[in-house]
Amino acid sequence: MARPSRYSAIAPAERLPAWIRSPVGNASDLERVQGVVKQQRLHTICEEGRCPNRAECYAAGTATFLLGGSICTRSCAFCQVDKGLAPEPVDGLEPERVAEAVATLGLTYVVLTGVARDDLDDHGASLFTSAMAAIRRRTPGVAIEVLTPDFWGGYREEAEAIAAQRRRLEVVLAAEPVCFNHNLETVERLQAEVRRGATYPRSLGLLAAARQLAPHIPTKSGLMLGLGETRAEVIAALHDLRAAGCQRLTLGQYLRPSLAHIPVARYWTPAEFEELGAIARELGFEQVRSGPLVRSSYHAGEAG
Repeated sequence: MARPSRYSAIAPAERLPAWIRSPVGNASDLERVQGVVKQQRLHTICEEGRCPNRAECYAAGTATFLLGGSICTRSCAFCQVDKGLAPEPVDGLEPERVAEAVATLGLTYVVLTGVARDDLDDHGASLFTSAMAAIRRRTPGVAIEVLTPDFWGGYREEAEAIAAQRRRLEVVLAAEPVCFNHNLETVERLQAEVRRGATYPRSLGLLAAARQLAPHIPTKSGLMLGLGETRAEVIAALHDLRAAGCQRLTLGQYLRPSLAHIPVARYWTPAEFEELGAIARELGFEQVRSGPLVRSSYHAGEAG
């Protein structure tokens, strides 16, 4: 059950601007994927996070599966996924059901993400590798991207925690995803408010370690705009991501899922997203998706 939120009494500051329009997509594509996901008793971040692009992505043969159940051990202020300190036990049959869903839907590009499982010894690293192995056994040609939590925790000493994070990361990278994604989510100043349990240095360290351990696997990260950040802070975050070796980037508008979540500070315009996308390309990001409705997995399977 979701915890009470101190944001519950804060009303939305304004109506959605005219440029925030979700693609309608094909209702049959949406219903088909939702039906298979429900039949296999799975979760997708597309549905849990109420992604505005899910119909479009489903039609393009892409979906993002949420591993580890539907309860996250972190309490990020922006996220729609349920929170709790006692998530359900790991479902040993989940990988096979994910693989069956991928095959049934004929997906060509799959993104695997997961709730934070700080209750597990490996913090969920094996959830990713088990699902990847099952998908490849069932449908060998599918490309698989991973979008992971920070794998942080379990040790008091910083050096031990870093070493454990690196071991967990090595497990995931050894399974050879086509892309390793970990979202920075917001600028440095807003991390404590927006990403409770995660930190800016830990996330940058994870991305840098991924580049060191598997330089052939592209790294990717994303930022939500509209939480109170400044243009200068966004650009500083882009510089930090490039310094960590991050190669791909998504920039999108934060949309408040409910009154229990952190409110929107402002809506960035399409022109501002275009400008930031151009700056990111100038900084050397190889793939940039920047726009109000862009999300982590938006057009993930497309090059350039």
